[in-house]
This record gives sequence, C-alpha cells and structure tokens, in this order.
Amino acid sequence: MLTTEQLTGRDERHLVALARGHRLQPLAAAAFARLRGDAREAGFDLAIASSYRSFERQRLIWNGKAGGERPVHDDVGNAVAILALPAAERIRAILRFSALPGTSRHHWGTDLDVYDAAAVPDDYVLQLSPQEVAPGGVFDRLHRWLDAQMAAGTSHGFYRPYGVDRGGVAPERWHLSYAPLAAGCGGRVTAALLRDCWDCEREPLLLRSELEARLPELLERYVEVPADWCPSPFVDGDAGGS
Repeated sequence: MLTTEQLTGRDERHLVALARGHRLQPLAAAAFARLRGDAREAGFDLAIASSYRSFERQRLIWNGKAGGERPVHDDVGNAVAILALPAAERIRAILRFSALPGTSRHHWGTDLDVYDAAAVPDDYVLQLSPQEVAPGGVFDRLHRWLDAQMAAGTSHGFYRPYGVDRGGVAPERWHLSYAPLAAGCGGRVTAALLRDCWDCEREPLLLRSELEARLPELLERYVEVPADWCPSPFVDGDAGGS
C-alpha cells in the first residue's frame, strides 16, 4: 500500500532504477523485464518512453499547457489555440491527454508508456500519437502482439487502462499498467486528498480555482477507470490518471 505522498508523486522511495533513468516499483520492474524478454523473442524491442513521473514534473507539464507554453493537440493531432478557450474548455482539452498533478498513474511506479525501438531509426522523434499505433502505424505490430498477450493472459500482469475511448481521457494504447499493484491504488485519489496535496506545494497550479469548482466531476470523468480495464482477479475498484 502506497503512502499518500507516494500515491501523489511526492515520495520516490518505493521505486527502483531502470536503464535510461526510468523507475518503477520492484515487482512491476521484474514483470516488465519478463514481458520485454517475450517481446524480444517475438522480434520487438519493447522500450520505455516514460515510467515514473513526479508530482513536480506533472505540475510543469500541466502549467506549461495551461499557460500556452507547451503544445496541446486535439484527437487528430491538430494544434489547439489553448489560450483562446474559456477556462472550462481549456481544462477539458488538457485533460484529454494529460493528467492533473497528483492523479497521474505514473506517480505510482506501476505504469509506463512503451514503443518498439526496433521499428524506428535511432534519430526517430517519438510522438506517442494515435497515428503511430493505428492500423498500419509504425508501432501497430507491437500493439497487436500486446493485444494477443493480454487476451491470452500472458502479458505478465500488464494491461491498458486507456485502451478505449470512454469520453474522458483519449485512448492511449502505449500506456501499460501493472494490474497486480495498480489495482490497489485505485479509488484512493479523492478531491480532499488533491486539495491537501496542492496546498502543500509552494508553486501554484494554474487554473486551480476553476479545477476546484468542478473537481468531483473531473475526477469521475478523467481519473476514474472502470473495473473492466483488466481481468477481475486483479481489481477491487480502480481509478487513476494518465
């Protein structure tokens, strides 16, 4: 069971170091090594694009997008003129692809974004875009293989919390979650916990007043994940954020 600080990305003592600066919980790291070995035998180089992400890193991403300093795209990849939108629409546009600081599943050390390094040249600029994982996309073969592993129960506990579009977070086929640990974190991110978390930070969170006015609704739409994201033996209610 993670502490509140670990759940919200403010304590990293539950993690182990992996190659290239990535970090996961020990059990998730061991399971990913097994999945990576299976992928190698199938002809893929299963690589990590993003693993653990701290609260501070998520805050920088959020504030950069809310302040117009980082790009925000719509579902088909078109740039969004974020500062031209009213606050409520700006929040929705950001939450489609980026989690609120304190709610990201990447805080837990159980979730990671993956790609096939063998499918692209060394100088390829990774986007983690819908086009890359769509049928015929550069990483389509990897994800069809992962689909088969999950369906057969041989994915070593990794499943997709954002595999389909439920009207909140956009589908993210590249996002894998280690269900044996992640399911135990679900449902623990509440509005009260987030307010306390944000109060503890010295740097402000942009759009905070607008977020707090709609926080229960936003948590339901963009943070909660239905229990069917992974097989029932792992799940006792779940929630999380990208």
